[in-house]
Amino acid sequence: TVGSANWNGGLVATRHLLGLGHRRIAVITGPNDVMCSRARVDGFRAAMDEGGVRLDPSLVRNGDFFVGGGYGHGMDLLSRPDRPTAIFAGSDLQAMGVLRAARELGLKVPEDLSVIGYDDLPVSEWINPALTTVRQPLQDMAGTATRMLLSLSRGAPPPNPRIDLATELVVRQSTAPPPPGS
Repeated sequence: TVGSANWNGGLVATRHLLGLGHRRIAVITGPNDVMCSRARVDGFRAAMDEGGVRLDPSLVRNGDFFVGGGYGHGMDLLSRPDRPTAIFAGSDLQAMGVLRAARELGLKVPEDLSVIGYDDLPVSEWINPALTTVRQPLQDMAGTATRMLLSLSRGAPPPNPRIDLATELVVRQSTAPPPPGS
């Protein structure tokens, strides 16, 4: 299998938000039975622990990696009286759902709420505001998987049965320090 360093992606995204001063951070991940979802949340939890920030379990949500899940959880999280000042979404599509929920609730991103996605889909730099996201090297992952399959088809087993490629935080306009008094 070929994947990305999901744990590290969750870690660097959350460290970025903590570095901006956020302390009430929510995470919307994918299904709990999907390994990359669990790894991203584990990285999130590790960063919160490292930063000495107590994690509110009610701010950890399992979604589906799609816009509708991000929107639904975003509406719920952002309608709370103790709403988070930042949301780390497990996919760019979920983050786009959160952006819509924020807009419908009259919240401005990044002034009232910071949002980070995951994947770095091409559209992420074109939406408004441009989305801060964790870049997965999707083309490199596809190329590596193809080379592994071609080797297998020639009878040569891959040297490693699992390869995780590095992730990278891409900072754009959807993150900023939390509002004063948050």
